[in-house]
Amino acid sequence: MDIAAYMAEVGQQAREAATAIARSSTATRNRALLATADALDAARDALAEANSKDLENGRANGLDTAMVDRLELTPARIDGMIEGLRQVAGLPDPIGAITDMAYRPSGIQVGKMRVPLGVIGIIYESRPNVTVEAASLCLKSGNATILRGGSEAIHSNQAIAECLVTGLRDAGLPDTAVQVIRTTDRAAVGELITMPQFVDVIVPRGGKGLIERISRDARVPVIKHLDGVCHVYVDSHADPEKALKVAVNAKTQRYGTCNTMETLLVDREIADDILPLLAGAFREHSVELRGCDGSRAIVPDMLAATEDDWFEEYLGPVLAVRVVDGLDGAIEHINRYSSQHTDSIITENYTRARRFITEVDSSSVMVNASTRFADGFEYGLGAEIGISTDKIHARGPVGLEGLTSQKYVVFGDGHIRA
Repeated sequence: MDIAAYMAEVGQQAREAATAIARSSTATRNRALLATADALDAARDALAEANSKDLENGRANGLDTAMVDRLELTPARIDGMIEGLRQVAGLPDPIGAITDMAYRPSGIQVGKMRVPLGVIGIIYESRPNVTVEAASLCLKSGNATILRGGSEAIHSNQAIAECLVTGLRDAGLPDTAVQVIRTTDRAAVGELITMPQFVDVIVPRGGKGLIERISRDARVPVIKHLDGVCHVYVDSHADPEKALKVAVNAKTQRYGTCNTMETLLVDREIADDILPLLAGAFREHSVELRGCDGSRAIVPDMLAATEDDWFEEYLGPVLAVRVVDGLDGAIEHINRYSSQHTDSIITENYTRARRFITEVDSSSVMVNASTRFADGFEYGLGAEIGISTDKIHARGPVGLEGLTSQKYVVFGDGHIRA
């Protein structure tokens, strides 16, 4: 296969399809989503057969247990994909909404209209259900999309692609509104991220290495986050019971997510009292603690933290712990080491809470809540395409609105500029 020619064809088809999707009605796009859900339900056996090939190949190629687990399309996960499509169909459509209309002194009315981005390229690893999640959000928000899944899920993704095509055809939309790349050649990624004439934005979902490569080489704007180095700061004005509950949940509710706490900060003023309680709770969950000198003076069986630990996204049962000099020390630490994903303060002091949410420069900042809430569904977005730590266009969980832009609209009645 001539990869460059193939990707150029895919890009051209996506660009043409984007026009049709953008002018389609909400009802038409919802029909495509619901028809895709029905197609997935009818294709359970075909999906299972395709997925078994990927699982067999993955084990033969030495995929670790966690990756194999993410790759598997269980009946429950197929149910989840079907339900996800139906939920997205039920979400409000942002496209075409006009806001901020106001008369100007000249007599014209000026407002903003919500519009699709155009063509969205999504590059992701392992989990084939991402194919449905990404396609549904892009379609609902009026965008065409090009999906490049991991080579380990090629058979599963192509089986899902057939269901997507069925849904599009049922609604009278072009097949090419959602295209799943058919080749496992990595050169396809290089082409996809360097086609600004066809692609408007790239969304990478995967490991740090993948996202770093795409951010470095892309000639198309990228919505991304590299790390989830999330913090919980226990302030001297914290309710101890609340602090214990939130901190333990933020770390142990699920280890391998980008919104899991990786560093615990404790105000020096209360560290002698609360740190042993926190350490005991984490021991019950078999979490390895790596502490600063001040932490280890209070809880001696902690391992010694290194400078690298403050930057680390463990994605496992390991936690860095630091005693800091009050709110100033916590904010200074977070703004130096945080990946600007999600950070939380536990405090009963309103003034300190306000300072924290004002001065911590992250995409989500929380008061008395677990970092695990940093999620599109939990934020009421219905679903998310990913979480962005960028500051331009979209920041935080990226839902339907994050996959759109705005343009100014002006209404006059023969007005001319003097």
